[in-house]
Amino acid sequence: MGCTHLSLPTKALGYREIFINLEKWLCEITGFNAVSLQPNSGAQGEYAGLMVIRAYHASRGDHHRNIALIPQSAHGTNPASAVMAGMQVVVVKTDEDGNVDIADLKAKAEQHSANLSCLMVTYPSTHGVFEEGITEITNIIHQHGGQVYMDGANMNAQVGLTSPGNIGADVCHLNLHKTFAIPHGGGGPGMGPIGVAAHLAPFLPKHALVETGGEQGIHAVSAAPWGSSLILLVSYAYIAMLGAEGVTNATKYAILNANYLKARLKAHFPILYEGKNGTCAHEMILDCRNFKGAGVEVADIAKRLMDYGFHAPTVSFPVAGTIMVEPTESEALHELDRFADAMISIREEIADIENGVAAKDNNVVINAPHTAKLVVADKWDKPYSREKAAYPLTWLRDSKFWPSVAKIDNAYGDRNLVCTCLPMEAYENEEVTA
Repeated sequence: MGCTHLSLPTKALGYREIFINLEKWLCEITGFNAVSLQPNSGAQGEYAGLMVIRAYHASRGDHHRNIALIPQSAHGTNPASAVMAGMQVVVVKTDEDGNVDIADLKAKAEQHSANLSCLMVTYPSTHGVFEEGITEITNIIHQHGGQVYMDGANMNAQVGLTSPGNIGADVCHLNLHKTFAIPHGGGGPGMGPIGVAAHLAPFLPKHALVETGGEQGIHAVSAAPWGSSLILLVSYAYIAMLGAEGVTNATKYAILNANYLKARLKAHFPILYEGKNGTCAHEMILDCRNFKGAGVEVADIAKRLMDYGFHAPTVSFPVAGTIMVEPTESEALHELDRFADAMISIREEIADIENGVAAKDNNVVINAPHTAKLVVADKWDKPYSREKAAYPLTWLRDSKFWPSVAKIDNAYGDRNLVCTCLPMEAYENEEVTA
């Protein structure tokens, strides 16, 4: 859908073929009719998808449809994108199991039926479970003339097993920088193409310089007609090499890895949400709020993980005081065990505080992380050994990552601008050179 341009330089023809094939594959994967490769990130994909929905309603004379229903568990970018798209956000409750409260959804959909634009829903949910009532949820929205926007952030738990089209979604974005081979996170460039059902295809984003998008397409959402096109090459190669069986297996491994970690950690940390059969989807939430009694915050656990060689998983989202663990399909069993061993070891360190073995105000957890400079210093005034600080598990002796910065005051850094440059006085006697 996005490669209908009539003339291209010869050197771009290879890109054109890649775009066409990638769009075709993504349509097959999502169960949608058309794809736009233009959005440059997941959040931009959200915005583009909502603007497509808005254009669809406008084409039918429904300019007044501006209500976006969004569950409490949604990604923070969802309400932000809805507001940017000119919609009014109405929050839908979630039940005690982390699922969308269908009774509340029905009530809100009926209340706003005349002005309902869409529902933004994440599947599997941000709480790490497959929403069992998802088809009922999408049917409710359609009954009231609304569209269903599915947040594709968790698409790596769907590929090959189900699809947004299968559950009744009308549009979704795909985090190519997450699901299709590009590194998970890390602050690098992103891609958030959107897939749409046939009735929304005419409204896919156009571009001022290159013919792309639908006949009634919305304005461009990116300066480049195909976003960060170099990233598309990575996803193209990933899908081409793995094929249908391979990308499906990647999904199965993502779910298997999460449930393996859940099985190893459930005796040590409460798991906040799980499905009726006791399993999770591709991620799970470890509840760390009970450790406050020992003086340990979830941020302390995150910093202690640095001593074990791990960058902490997502902290305090979607629930404050928790850790959301998403191992993805990328990690080998050995690495999963290393992480599980680290978390179990930290839990034992917290138990020492709870049992009075370690001081509540001066222990290895709340003092973390421990830098090499701190550990090798002549003076050591901690009530625990240097070995416990730096090498709490034996395998760290063979593979140790040293944090470069010791514990900092997060709140102070958030509230105060701290300049690391030299003060102006340092330049007073310097000659100005050309």
